[in-house]
Amino acid sequence: MIEQAEKRRLHYQCRRGMLELDVILLPYFEAMADQLDDAGIRRFAALLEEADPDLYTWLMGYGAPENPELLAAVAAIREFTLR
Repeated sequence: MIEQAEKRRLHYQCRRGMLELDVILLPYFEAMADQLDDAGIRRFAALLEEADPDLYTWLMGYGAPENPELLAAVAAIREFTLR
């Protein structure tokens, strides 16, 4: 389970420099934060460390990260978004 301080930190990091990312990342995190296990939180936090253009490319499906951990996080977000 995610601690409140970590949850606030990650929520703040979901606010990016691109509106397109904000409308994907914020709803995903708000809906899924309490359901993610430790590995899921770790993957999501690692994903937020990436540059906005890379995140945009991956989340829009124009490319995919080489790192399997990041790929899993992107897949989970895309699945949530496409519901």
